[in-house]
Amino acid sequence: MTLRVTAGRLSVTVQDDAVAHTDEALGRLTYDGVPAALMAKNASLWGPDATGRTAGRLGWVDAPETSRHLLPELAEAADRFADLDHVVLAGTGGSARAAELIAGADGAGLTVLDGTDPHEVRRVLDDRLDRTVLVVSSKSGRSLEADVLRRIFEHAFQAAGADPADRIVVVTDPGSPLEATAKETGYRVVLSDPEVNGRFAALSASGLLPAALCGVDVERLLDEAAAILPALRLPYDNAGLTLGAALGAAASHGRDKLVIADGGSGIPGLAGWVEQLVAATTGKDGKGIVPVVVEDPAAPGARPGGDLLPLTLGGRTAGAGLAVAGPLGAQIALWQFAVAVAARVVGVDPFDEPALRESRAAAASLLRGSEDGAAPTLIAGEPALVDGDVEVHGAAELFHGVKDLRGALDAVIRAVPDRGHLAVVVHLDRVGDAAAERLRPLLARRLRGAPVGFGWGARTLHSTGQAHKDGPSGGVVLQLTGAAREDVPVPGRPYGLTALQLAQAFGDLRALRSRGRTAVRLHLRDRAAGLAQLESALGD
Repeated sequence: MTLRVTAGRLSVTVQDDAVAHTDEALGRLTYDGVPAALMAKNASLWGPDATGRTAGRLGWVDAPETSRHLLPELAEAADRFADLDHVVLAGTGGSARAAELIAGADGAGLTVLDGTDPHEVRRVLDDRLDRTVLVVSSKSGRSLEADVLRRIFEHAFQAAGADPADRIVVVTDPGSPLEATAKETGYRVVLSDPEVNGRFAALSASGLLPAALCGVDVERLLDEAAAILPALRLPYDNAGLTLGAALGAAASHGRDKLVIADGGSGIPGLAGWVEQLVAATTGKDGKGIVPVVVEDPAAPGARPGGDLLPLTLGGRTAGAGLAVAGPLGAQIALWQFAVAVAARVVGVDPFDEPALRESRAAAASLLRGSEDGAAPTLIAGEPALVDGDVEVHGAAELFHGVKDLRGALDAVIRAVPDRGHLAVVVHLDRVGDAAAERLRPLLARRLRGAPVGFGWGARTLHSTGQAHKDGPSGGVVLQLTGAAREDVPVPGRPYGLTALQLAQAFGDLRALRSRGRTAVRLHLRDRAAGLAQLESALGD
């Protein structure tokens, strides 16, 4: 059986056993008038408990049209910084991932700093600083990462003899602390729409400004998105409603692991953006969808069956699951609509992020006191075992009798239950330590069927970390941290990025364990050697 819905150049295909449950969910959604209600920004769609939180967060629904008023302002900002051809974005969460997606799809060279690894930040500071413009993005204006990176770049610009006001542009909500700081220091400010939630901000100022500075034609992107808005209002033959019904119904019937592979979409980074949107929107209250990005449709851990629902971006389904194809702007509008619908089917509030708040609070508590001038003290505890360049930290009972790293990894693999999943979260340098990405398929081969996800440190905390902690049970988290060769101090703070990065990692572990989730940390005393040792231990 195949269900296929199109809207212009956009298509959604649902195949085989996913069709029956999708049809059932579509009937309920249509009867309840969900498409029209969502496009009318009805905040009661997710139940009375969510109404207060949802009200004022649905501006993304018509952003393809309302964001057009930004075009002259974006063009003016691009002209102002036209002589600076290295655009760096300091931000977190879905809005940073969206800007990276939009720029990458156009082949534009946007450098995204949404983590706090000292090696990664140092490399960016040493790369064309004299031609760098920094975008500081934080809707709330309270993002710790954005504040820290702003301080570091301010200092670097000043040390190089440049006025930071000529190099920094801020995007934030009106009335935020960051707006006040920017006005005091003379930074250019582009205000974001306060009624657009950060995770859904791809087609607002947060997603569009960094891309516009890179020379991307963002008006074309808005045109692509606006073209499918009429189809999203329809009660029948609605691609967004069909996709949302398929996702929500599958999760409600036990297929709650969405395995995402790019099958020829032509849009680099689309899988990762979809992953964070699905995870943070639906993964809470012990329910929702755990998305896992794999290298390609034939990668280890991508086979359909059991609790796995394959999703192919571009191309066609491999005989089961879902497939979505279309231009980027249309896909952004489609996916935002669809995950909001899926949240209704699953029965969760799409805009609540309790686990993300807890992780941030735990990291802040580990740094508490530093505002008074005292350096933070982070106590890692004694490792359960040490093998070469790798320390293993975790519950003693999990590693009872284990003598080496291979045995420790076997213990982690055994801890993944039936219908469970493993998430690898790496607090290292996304470029310098990119070899860590090879661990995902190696672990997937060893697990023989259970999905294995992979994410980089701080960006995971602000996205898929929500599903790891509050989504479906059975998740095991394998966290990697590593020694830094040099630190990057944070001006005005008694700590550097090394302490901040470890505080984020430790805070995340605290939040995971407080919820009874199994979490293990591997610390690399030497990053390159430790990663090579892990690859060797996972080899056949």
